[in-house]
Order: sequence, then structure tokens, then C-alpha cells
Amino acid sequence: QVQLRESGGGSVQAGGSLRLACRASGSPIRGYCMGWFRQTPEKEREWISSITTGGGTYYADSVRGRFTSSRDNTNNIMYLQMDSLKQEEPAMYYCARPLSGFVCNRDGTDTTWGQGTLVTVEP
Repeated sequence: QVQLRESGGGSVQAGGSLRLACRASGSPIRGYCMGWFRQTPEKEREWISSITTGGGTYYADSVRGRFTSSRDNTNNIMYLQMDSLKQEEPAMYYCARPLSGFVCNRDGTDTTWGQGTLVTVEP
């Protein structure tokens, strides 16, 4: 059973940058399409990005051009580089691995989640 742990969250000025990390243990991320999501108490969980087994990336329209996903299969870690953060984007950020290595979806179903890392944006 895979366990995921996010890190790298914190407080950042609007327009600033953060890099989130997602480390997996118990099972590799190699062979899985990994995803990033974010959530606030006021909003439903929002899909942000996916990265395929081969390193291809997909982004939500809201973050495209500002966020970049990458992965390091050797060290069992993936990253989300977030640039030009907006004041409207504070949230709990989660990484996710689908239960099946043949799935690369954006709805978060049948997925293993980390505990999240909190990002706050200061004006």
C-alpha cells in the first residue's frame, strides 16, 4: 500500500513562488499517472495538474503557464512548482496516485491521497 506525504507549503507573498513535493513510500510512483489537487472549506476539491508515467503534463486552465509538474521516479518523488501565486489560491494542496496504473483521470476517484500541505498567500 502506497503512502504519500506532501511538503513545501507555507506562506508566500502574492506573486511569489513555492515548490511542493510529494514523497511516496511503500510502493513506487513509477508506472502511475500522478496528480495534484487543492481544496478549501468553501470550495470543492479542484484538480490542478497531472503528470504521466512518461513525464507528459496536463494543467487546469486556472494554473496553466504558472504551475509546473515534474517527477523523479528514481527517488520516488514528484514536484509542483508554483509561480506567480495569486491571493485567491490559498488552499490545502494534495498529491494523489490512482489505484490503477492504467488510469490518468481528473476527478479524484479511486485514488490514494496524502495528508496535504497548506499554502497561504499574503497580499
